[in-house]
Amino acid sequence: MTTTITLSADEYQALLSDHQTLLAEQQRLTQQLRLVIIERDLLKERVDAFLHKLYAAKSEARANPAQHDLFLNEAEALAPNGTPAAEESTPETVEVAGHNRKKRGRKPLDPHLPREIVRHELPEAERICGYDGALLVEIGAEISEQLDIVPQQVRVIQHHRIKYACPCCDNSLRVTPAPARIIPKGLLTETALAWVATAKYQDSLPLYRQAALLSRFGGDLSRNTLAASMVRVGHAVQPVINLLRDHLLDAALILGDETVVQVLKESGRAAQSKSYLWAQMTGSGPPIRLFSYTPGRGGTHAQPLYEGIKPDAVLMSDGYEVYNAIAAVRGVIHLGCWAHARRYFVEAEAAIPKAARGPESLATQFIAAISELYAIEAKAKDLSVEQRGQQRQRLSQPVLAKIEGLLVEHLHAVTPGSLLGKALHYLSSQWPKLIRFIDNGAWPIDNNLCENAIRPFVVGRRNWLFCDTVAGARASANLYSLIETCKANRIDPYTYLVDLFRKLPTAKTAEDFEALLPWRLADQTA
Repeated sequence: MTTTITLSADEYQALLSDHQTLLAEQQRLTQQLRLVIIERDLLKERVDAFLHKLYAAKSEARANPAQHDLFLNEAEALAPNGTPAAEESTPETVEVAGHNRKKRGRKPLDPHLPREIVRHELPEAERICGYDGALLVEIGAEISEQLDIVPQQVRVIQHHRIKYACPCCDNSLRVTPAPARIIPKGLLTETALAWVATAKYQDSLPLYRQAALLSRFGGDLSRNTLAASMVRVGHAVQPVINLLRDHLLDAALILGDETVVQVLKESGRAAQSKSYLWAQMTGSGPPIRLFSYTPGRGGTHAQPLYEGIKPDAVLMSDGYEVYNAIAAVRGVIHLGCWAHARRYFVEAEAAIPKAARGPESLATQFIAAISELYAIEAKAKDLSVEQRGQQRQRLSQPVLAKIEGLLVEHLHAVTPGSLLGKALHYLSSQWPKLIRFIDNGAWPIDNNLCENAIRPFVVGRRNWLFCDTVAGARASANLYSLIETCKANRIDPYTYLVDLFRKLPTAKTAEDFEALLPWRLADQTA
């Protein structure tokens, strides 16, 4: 039985209005739910990224699983039979018909090390031939070597400044003048100062551990004494640091980066405030690694570090906005860092569930394309500047076109707040600087050299954690600069610092200080 309901025009309009209201409410709730889902996914992605930073491997290297197993099981893979570390094999080429074979055997010890000969002789009763009773004669020796280590030797240098007097009167009394020292009336010798500096700034050994180590050998020194000595010697080398800066600013290519350092006692600032250590290095001319302390990260602190850079110079940096301002003010060519651009895509890929990862993933596509650029660079590393530039134009240009096509296609199709969205927008903002490297074969593709130069400071910071004063931070920056510049020039930092500390007090002229630069002083002592 069919029931007929009759509605008036007003009732129909009211019902239609209610229906439209319900539809609008449904659409509003649907849109709200969509936004909540997006926010949830973004928060989940952020949490996954934080967990990955906390617990996952930090390396961005992309190798096959077998290679990862090699690193995880290094001891077992390299020494499957329990061979002691001193007997590790070293590749030594022996010519064999058809191919080269690696000769196995113990790695020889450095022939320049001092050697002490210990003779092991048979007792006299055993030097008789068992067949005819004749006395055995020495015909040679079987020689084997062991590496011996002599612990630190702490000693006292006692200076006797001889006094002279006239035997006939009391009017002539003379004393031999004290030798010039880098720290006047300092407690530590130049060799001791160099040892403490290299132990802290090269080997990342905090001063309190050095004090404990020295006390075991009779050197009863407090950490405060060592710290005060490092501050004073760090300030004494400032003339050499100034010369290094002059040479750095004259370079055609400069790379820059910065990292955080904490200074506890800084006027007007809380101990938890962030200060910064800026790294600058040359990409042409003599290798120079220069570090500078500033209380902040803004342009007012960064701009003076590049005061005097040549207008036609090239600056390589990450995407930090301050470097853009430096390049604009100084009129230099600014290069972008492909390693930083790739890092954002690596983070985006790491946040994807393993089951959803694959070559079709957008983040993976970008990483694979950027890897092609690095593969081209690896094959061109031994070429001349001109040949490398030609190879970049021929091989890298098509890869850049492919990356740009992916970028244009997906830039506005991905949520900007997601990790992938951030990677795409960073790539887009840096694109003009990222593609400049193909214009010159001498220009680097990334800022990895500068990041590697700043890494020893970051490693050391994990041990000593903070600087006590601003003076200590600036002294540390100076000593890091000298040690890293020595390493870049393949000069032993300890040997250089000993020579520098001995000769610096007698330097008077600009030529004297110029002769103390690492590569110049090394040539004098070679």
